[in-house]
Amino acid sequence: MPLKHVVYLVERHVFVYGLNRMSYVFSPNKYTSLNLSGKPSVGFRVGFCHRIQTLEKGKFLLERQAKELHFFSAKIKRHQTARDRTLQRKSAMDPKLTEVSQLFERFKAAILRKDFNTCTNLLSQLKVLLTAFRSLPPLFEETPNAVHELTIARDIYEHAVVLSVKVEDQDAFERDFFQLKPYYTDARDRIPPSPEEYPILGLNLLRLLVQNRIAEFHTELELLSSIALENPCIKHAVELEQSFMEGAYNRVLSARQTVPHETYVYFMDLLAKTVRDEIAGCSEKAYDYLSINDARQMLLFTSDQELLKYIEEEHIEWDVKDGLVVFQKAKESSPCKEIPSLQLINQTLSYARELERIV
Repeated sequence: MPLKHVVYLVERHVFVYGLNRMSYVFSPNKYTSLNLSGKPSVGFRVGFCHRIQTLEKGKFLLERQAKELHFFSAKIKRHQTARDRTLQRKSAMDPKLTEVSQLFERFKAAILRKDFNTCTNLLSQLKVLLTAFRSLPPLFEETPNAVHELTIARDIYEHAVVLSVKVEDQDAFERDFFQLKPYYTDARDRIPPSPEEYPILGLNLLRLLVQNRIAEFHTELELLSSIALENPCIKHAVELEQSFMEGAYNRVLSARQTVPHETYVYFMDLLAKTVRDEIAGCSEKAYDYLSINDARQMLLFTSDQELLKYIEEEHIEWDVKDGLVVFQKAKESSPCKEIPSLQLINQTLSYARELERIV
């Protein structure tokens, strides 16, 4: 068979495959006849030209659809760009948001300088300015700058909580924390998470533990997710509560050396004072006297000077003489109450008889 006839046959199969791929249905034997001389028949050439026209038409349709798709995608992109520019212009033109941002920068600079009086004044001004933003809780209105307003308000209240720890104001801490909490719960899906969330939540748990508000401690703990419970800041507070309930006071005092955040030191010092007072109260009831070395180890002080300073400030009724800490004076000064043992025994027996009658 001549070479050009083979080429015709190959091209025919190639075009038929292409047409089938484009979901055109053709009969495979409609234009395949060859004459006796081995040359393609007229029907083959006509079918071949028909296939070329069909492919060119399909190619034209595909090119037109591609152009339309490119046109609409470019139009959508221009619309999104224009919308972003409009939002940026609105954000840049919002005088209230600009004023809050500038004032917040001054507030953070004052914290770094440890100028807490200036911080307190600036914080009051910032809280007043935040009341003008309707995107903040509890309204949560959709405004052009909602994300920016929510984020900067959350940052302000986080710094307010840290400031209350630095000035050692527990009442201010509680107020600022409750103002901050909706940003961690209700606004969680509106703004990106804050890196200070878990340290502040752990700090609040530690505050409740120091204030002996154990029921509220466990209530706050139940509201946390399993991921939050694995955070070192949360685990630190949970382990402290367990040690405190078990009476393992040595673990409570030694935990100050492993605080996960610098702001925890203030509450750890308060907790250590509470624990030492508890140990001291038990010691003066159990012993008449202790050596200075034993008392220092029992109260978990690192030096004798710290022990003597603690006695001078907290327990002036203790006597320190001849290398001993004497508790006898404290025992004598504390009033003793007589326990009515016979009366209690009679009441107990009476209750037992009444129970026996009921049963």
